[in-house]
Amino acid sequence: MAGVLSAHLAGGSLVVTVLISAYGCGQAALAPLHHPRVVGGEDAVPHSWPWQISLQYSNRGEWYHTCGGTLIATNWVLTAAHCISSTMTYRVVLGKQVLSDEDEPGSVAVGVERIIVHENWDSQLIINDIALIKLAEKVQESDTIQVACLPPAGQILRRNYPCYVTGWGRLWTNGPLADVLQQALLPVVDYETCSQWNWWGSYVRSSMMCAGGDGVISSCNVSVGQGVAKVGAGLVSVPEEQGLEHEAVDPMGSTGR
Repeated sequence: MAGVLSAHLAGGSLVVTVLISAYGCGQAALAPLHHPRVVGGEDAVPHSWPWQISLQYSNRGEWYHTCGGTLIATNWVLTAAHCISSTMTYRVVLGKQVLSDEDEPGSVAVGVERIIVHENWDSQLIINDIALIKLAEKVQESDTIQVACLPPAGQILRRNYPCYVTGWGRLWTNGPLADVLQQALLPVVDYETCSQWNWWGSYVRSSMMCAGGDGVISSCNVSVGQGVAKVGAGLVSVPEEQGLEHEAVDPMGSTGR
């Protein structure tokens, strides 16, 4: 059904200041496709979501995609808390379109200096599912790598406002992971609808917002742990096994992942 988005940028002690570069935040060199009636996900226009990142973990000398996230400053990434494990070593890959292309032009892999998981992250209540990743070095913005915009605190999006989920998650329930960056339209659903018992019920709080709900397009079918784009972004925050019919997104602002 719907995906849940939270309404805070950070509930802990960290405050991130975003400095706008010459490119300007949220300005893609290539415009994304906008198909208001697309069913399911579709391949994104290459580098039309230049703030999208691939969070990857190391295993036996190889790197594997685990979640998406959003570049919110040249050395900070916003992602979901459920994507983070204290036992894993991570890197962030930016400027990606095709995950299997190791030498993709315009892409860069950066190490991680620090990860901050929200101190009140609760996997049972699906709240505060957010984490910040400080990169080991600042990245240079380009046509393929750009910083997303953060919306004003407390912003509420109207019903049916067009949001997009992007990432490399499963193409369908229990299906294969996408190799090419995917996007799918998830319109905003109002709180009154989303809090009904056959939607998210008591899991939804007034500080959250929902998106999707047509029973066809799902961020778990399209990408788990990715971002929701267009003013008022969020992060897919429901664990995959819980998200086949009801997908959740823990928002925190940021115009796109």
